[in-house]
Amino acid sequence: MRDVHEQAARLDAANEPFGIATVVRTQGSTPQVIGAKLIVTPDKGRRPLGTLGGGCVEADAIQAAREAIVTGVSSLRAYELNEQLAWNTGLVCGGTMWILAEPGAASLRLEGASVAEDVAAASRGGSPVAWVTRFRREARGLAVESRMLVDVGGGRRGSIGTPDEDSRAAREAVVQMRHAVPRLMPLGDQHDVLIEPITARPQLVVAGGGHVARAIARQAGLLDFDVTVLEDRPEFADPARFDGAKVINEDVPRAIASFEYGWQSYLVIATRGHKLDADCVLAAVRTRVPYIGLLGSRRKTVLIADLLREEGVDESRIGVIHAPVGLDLGGHAPAEIALSVLAEITKARYQGTGVELRHRSRSRGDADGADSSASSA
Repeated sequence: MRDVHEQAARLDAANEPFGIATVVRTQGSTPQVIGAKLIVTPDKGRRPLGTLGGGCVEADAIQAAREAIVTGVSSLRAYELNEQLAWNTGLVCGGTMWILAEPGAASLRLEGASVAEDVAAASRGGSPVAWVTRFRREARGLAVESRMLVDVGGGRRGSIGTPDEDSRAAREAVVQMRHAVPRLMPLGDQHDVLIEPITARPQLVVAGGGHVARAIARQAGLLDFDVTVLEDRPEFADPARFDGAKVINEDVPRAIASFEYGWQSYLVIATRGHKLDADCVLAAVRTRVPYIGLLGSRRKTVLIADLLREEGVDESRIGVIHAPVGLDLGGHAPAEIALSVLAEITKARYQGTGVELRHRSRSRGDADGADSSASSA
């Protein structure tokens, strides 16, 4: 997504025409999630940047975005991935996607000025922001009404409606920045708002360099985390062991205490001993890292929690510790433990339920008609 925001900022700064297509709502199983984007130019020989899932749906969205460049008018279309379409295109999904096509420069202007560079800077690792777009429900469709940009402190540019509506949406946007994934939420009986956080890649810090820590770091790389490993033993701190992850070779609790954490930082403590684990947790709760995962037995985690209380650590910080970290998947090999740990982190990041997908409708459902999950189509 960062490339899309960077390209939009470049084209906007150069006054080159471009269009943006965005998935703003989904229902059922779809090949892309809400917030997915692509950017096009009038030059048909220039490939679009980004994807909406491929197939004829994406081809039509590209055409709609190019029409928006010419006309200066946005369009919002629903695409039903019925059985015939799925069979002909390979999109074996069966849901519905609503895609908004907009003239690029106009979509990035608020209060008479472009915010393209603000958005691009957030995607590069600067202070997070979030787009908030208000839609009016029309039968099975949607119509765009207004938009604003919210910064990490709740400041706003633009407006989606009344001051009360702006305030409520801004509060929700700040919360959603911590998850860094889009969310469609109702706003009264007739409207929805789409919150699209713009942030850098999520950051995973692994304290420890043993076999399990190595497996966690490697799998996190596959999930596009920015991975850093903290390890005090030189023989275990070889960057070649961690597939390109950054490795800091120094005292681990001290490295935890001095590390620069962001809104999307996850710390997993997987060191070689109980005493070192306890020292790491004590160092971690004194930082601002929002998620602390601790590997180990339930008894060890209870003992460490008691230690933290003896040290006067506030319950609000003890509450961010996930211990023992991971979902109960049953495996015990390093790679299986890593899968369990990253499954829990992914669940927290996307606000998922963790239930089997075949039982999902019973626990979460599509009562509001919006679903941000994607299938493997």
